[in-house]
Amino acid sequence: MNPKISDFGLARAFEKDQAQENTRRVVGTYGYMSPEYAMEVLYSVKSDVFSFGVLLLEIICGQRNNGFYLGEHGQSLLIYSWNLWHEGKSLELLDPTLEKTYIANEVVRCIHIGLLCVQEDAIDRPTMSSVVVMLASDTMALPNPNHPAFSVGRKVREDESTSKTSNDPSVNEVTVSNVFPR
Repeated sequence: MNPKISDFGLARAFEKDQAQENTRRVVGTYGYMSPEYAMEVLYSVKSDVFSFGVLLLEIICGQRNNGFYLGEHGQSLLIYSWNLWHEGKSLELLDPTLEKTYIANEVVRCIHIGLLCVQEDAIDRPTMSSVVVMLASDTMALPNPNHPAFSVGRKVREDESTSKTSNDPSVNEVTVSNVFPR
């Protein structure tokens, strides 16, 4: 697999036997960057794993990591997810629009896998091939994740948040562009 630079939209290929690279400058979207990349400008195959874990947790909760900020404690999505998992309350993370449309043990397993992917130390994170096996297996025992990497939350301004009168607490926007030749 070819690692990407802290974002699914910025790719850089490795040499055949290369495990990591120093890019000398940070490029990518904060919130998806692995800590080793954000702090030391080092990326590896585990950088993609971190980004995937963030994406998995975002899908489950229906909120973006960059805009997630919980209460006066300022918990990021990663910390909030880990705290709920650690307290045995993982399903409280679930997007309310998915109510009654999910299988509880599958959601809890996905949260667990997401937390394994966002562990602070890259050595502790699984490989993407291991993540695929974990997602495909109902019976494979999963190790307990360590505390996730730091993540800076920010308070969302009132005009950025969804309307309190909205029936849909999860807002997703899609833009479709059709390109036609002249």
